[in-house]
Amino acid sequence: MSFYDELETRSQDAREAAQLAQLRDALKAAVSAPAGQHYAGVAVQSLADLAQLPVTRKSDLVSRQQAEPPFGGFAVKGLSHYFQSPGPIYEPGGAGADWFRLGRFLHASGVRGHDIVQNCFSYHLVPAGIMFETAARAVGAAVLPAGTGQTDLQVRAARDIGTTVYAGTPDFLKVILDKADEQGVLLKFARAVVGGGALFPSLRQEYADRGVITRQCYATADVGNIAYETDALEGMVADEGIILEIVRPGTGDPVPPGEVGEVLVTNLNTDYPLIRFATGDLSAVLPGQSPCGRTNTRIRGWMGRADQTTKIKGMFVRPEQVADFVARHPEVLRARVVAGREGEMDSMTVQVETRASNPALYETSVFETLKLRGRIELVPPGSLPNDGKVIDDTRSYG
Repeated sequence: MSFYDELETRSQDAREAAQLAQLRDALKAAVSAPAGQHYAGVAVQSLADLAQLPVTRKSDLVSRQQAEPPFGGFAVKGLSHYFQSPGPIYEPGGAGADWFRLGRFLHASGVRGHDIVQNCFSYHLVPAGIMFETAARAVGAAVLPAGTGQTDLQVRAARDIGTTVYAGTPDFLKVILDKADEQGVLLKFARAVVGGGALFPSLRQEYADRGVITRQCYATADVGNIAYETDALEGMVADEGIILEIVRPGTGDPVPPGEVGEVLVTNLNTDYPLIRFATGDLSAVLPGQSPCGRTNTRIRGWMGRADQTTKIKGMFVRPEQVADFVARHPEVLRARVVAGREGEMDSMTVQVETRASNPALYETSVFETLKLRGRIELVPPGSLPNDGKVIDDTRSYG
């Protein structure tokens, strides 16, 4: 079995010791800029101390960037690229080799120096194209910078050059393969490395039936690679360049292992150290170690969005408000707001996991935290689904 480097198989003790040293360096780098001043004087004695630090949300980046373009006063150095993602929101790119750390993913997917990667991620403004370009270079592969669209030209280039690996969103590969079939062209794709969307099992199987082994990663423009599939196909292994946490949506509080929550990422790259960056995505930690031999934490992959903000009766209800309600009652394990319709009116039910038997106990705090009145439904501990939802909008918008 081939590994990218020795970091993938180190002991957990060795990993945590190295990450603690890197975290201290990242905090030192972060505090050198205005947006990181709240880390001044912070001392972390263990990785557990990370949970005491504030969460950085995408909305924080946007608001600060609007006030202080382009990067909002966050620590940034060694730039080689400036990127703009929808919003707009600006992300830096560094000159270091494989700065976004996706080479590890390509190696785990079997991409090697003899391959030619048809990179169908966009090179226009957003970083995705460069992210996979530098990843291919990290494993020694050549690249066709194909970008998006232009299916006929994609097929022509794939045939003429003999590209062996597809990189892009999961569904665009099917567009290329279908067009090649339509034209009677035989392509040489043997592997696909995908991201930026869900890889549904049926689509993975269709590609396998066509002789293409497909693996997916979980990455963002802000922090680069977060986790990636291996041949074990049991969840995703966390990248070695980040610290990954799963927290209760709307908070920075870690959830028990196995419980679904929001993914927080601390980027240990001192060129752009984002500390406890809330991705807005849901996932959960998988127990045990991957059969592939990699020893880092595994997650179940992308399981939806944590930002479940919903308007009920004309008022926005946010996950952090639900978290505030739970925090007021030590006997409450979890809570879920269910938005529905009764006739032509919005309705709100607050499901509360507790051993208490009197709903009236919670009426005042529901109103104070959610700013709305609704029906309170007491449910036994452990009865709410483990899906990370704290707000469930059941209304039909069809």
